[in-house]
Amino acid sequence: MKNTDHNARRRLLKLLGGAPMLPLGGAGLAAWLRGRDAHASEDGASDVPAPGMRSRAGAGAPPARFASAEFVSMAAPGLSEPEGMARTTVESAMDLVYADGSRHRVQLGYEAFFMTGDRVPDGKGGLVLAGGYVDIHGAPIMDTSVPGRERPFYSDCPDGMSLLTLARPVGEADGATGPPSATVYAVVQFEYLSRNRAGKDMWACLPSPIAVLTLSQDLQTGQLRLIRYSNVDTAPVHGLWVTCGASLSPWNTHLSSEEYEPDATTARTSASFRAFSGHLYGDARRANPYHYGHLPEITVNADGTGSIKKHYCMGRISHELVQIMPDQRTALMGDDATNGGLFMFVADRPADLSSGTLYVARWNQTSGVGPGSADLAWIRLGHATSAEVKEMADELVAADIMDVRTKDPANPAYTRIRYDGKDNWVRLKPGRRQAAAFLETHRYAALAGGTLAFTKMEGTTVNAKDKIAYTAMAHIETSMVDGTSPHLRVEGPDAGAVYQLRLRAGQVDTGGKAIDSEWVPVDMAAVPELVGAMLASPDALGNRHRSDRISNPDNLKFSEKLRTLFVGEDSMGRVNSFLWAFNVDTRVLSRLLSCPVAAESTGLHAVDDINGWTYITSNFQHTADWNDVHDVVRPVLEPLVKAKYRNGRGASVGYLTAVKLGR
Repeated sequence: MKNTDHNARRRLLKLLGGAPMLPLGGAGLAAWLRGRDAHASEDGASDVPAPGMRSRAGAGAPPARFASAEFVSMAAPGLSEPEGMARTTVESAMDLVYADGSRHRVQLGYEAFFMTGDRVPDGKGGLVLAGGYVDIHGAPIMDTSVPGRERPFYSDCPDGMSLLTLARPVGEADGATGPPSATVYAVVQFEYLSRNRAGKDMWACLPSPIAVLTLSQDLQTGQLRLIRYSNVDTAPVHGLWVTCGASLSPWNTHLSSEEYEPDATTARTSASFRAFSGHLYGDARRANPYHYGHLPEITVNADGTGSIKKHYCMGRISHELVQIMPDQRTALMGDDATNGGLFMFVADRPADLSSGTLYVARWNQTSGVGPGSADLAWIRLGHATSAEVKEMADELVAADIMDVRTKDPANPAYTRIRYDGKDNWVRLKPGRRQAAAFLETHRYAALAGGTLAFTKMEGTTVNAKDKIAYTAMAHIETSMVDGTSPHLRVEGPDAGAVYQLRLRAGQVDTGGKAIDSEWVPVDMAAVPELVGAMLASPDALGNRHRSDRISNPDNLKFSEKLRTLFVGEDSMGRVNSFLWAFNVDTRVLSRLLSCPVAAESTGLHAVDDINGWTYITSNFQHTADWNDVHDVVRPVLEPLVKAKYRNGRGASVGYLTAVKLGR
């Protein structure tokens, strides 16, 4: 975001006859002032305060106590206003409800810190490429696919994001000028690159970058302004593989992810894994598949840099997102895979993921209707430290751990399992149970009797007050509906659903041993209001999923203060993906944001309070990911997307403008 002219803001406020802070709810309520930067105000809002911000009471009236917030839904965009379908659109609002029954409505908007491919400040007087890829030495990786037009690679797929503060005095942010400000940090990771300049698919061909953003927070308006972008050096953890969803730990670190772990039995001949290794190391044979599919943790430093470590003891799975429970020990993990599982990790010590016990769930079905429901049993896979698993990862290859066949060997020593939508016949090598549990986790968990039949289990979050976890099943298809699982067979829909899992203490595993956690999921059923719905036939825009229901839910975050579950979509059945807010008390579902056509809603993080301000971060990715759902709208919208988002190769990282809530 470009520098803000604070004097111009003051002049504008004076002309409007308003003060930047209004005395509401005991803590005050300020309008967001949106800048005119081409990338920083995608919804086209002008530099005026949000409406409805005048004091509801007379000047001498005592303020009422803030009670709750309700979101007001926006309409789904249509071709009558094609610009609204081609860009991030926010036409929703938030109603602030006070204890005396009065309300104030605040219009929401969208602010971007940058678009990938922008040159942004590095905090040292220079500029750095936002979303740019670097090799193991920190040098830019170049796209040479079009002769004579070489340029650095940069991602069009920003994903998981965390917004946080460090223990430092509130005051002038580093490099900031103007009104009183504070320093806020964001960590953002980039999942992959859709395609190179020549149009070739680049999924999983490049090492995922991750960056720390240093932001200046205007304490009067809550606005965040980028003042430094710093790449995290990932060389100490052998680079990163396909970083997807993320969460902020209770101890203020960014918990990243590495999804679709490379199959160690075939990685050496995989074109994408060889390309990944070549771009990272300059050697297509050097990367070790067992170094990927783990949980990276990023610690932010006060100077705006970040340090990284990987936790190898939490299972090598398709990590989508890890949610740490309030005990700071129990982790529930999304597993974005075909034949994925529900995994739980219980750390030995609070705020330390370097050792603990890994479990997989067995789905004991109680209903197969629609998305189905089940009681959950937990199978203990093993206990390990990150150091001991890392040592095995360094030394072993797949053949040392398991004998894996893709055709029936007609030998009773092998067990038939399902892996990534296919039959495998596996035999555990003697003495390799520990290595199998933590390095071949999907295969071993199936061998141990876990339910490895979920399809694209994505975001996971927790409602701590009610002791309910939520997990998004983006698609309910293939292994969940085809009868190949001995435990699980439901009806759908392919449009997906959000499940809720009740959390309880006093649980034992299937071996009768106590599970040392008070946050163990005991059952699983879809939230009725959060089940996708198919249309009987495509509508006028080409949509196959209903627009008033969720479609392929992906990112999830819960706000304790707002009592709201936020749901970001990766819709394969609608031309636009939406970001929703679901109030768990009123059961009202509200559409907050529409992503650019063909893009996925990513980067979701609901932040209840940073210096009194509430934020909802939101990114999008792969605007040019056209498929047959977009056939009707593509001729109209593709030129608009190309013009706005670097020929479809740029994507925004930012946040929804919100309000300062009473405490």
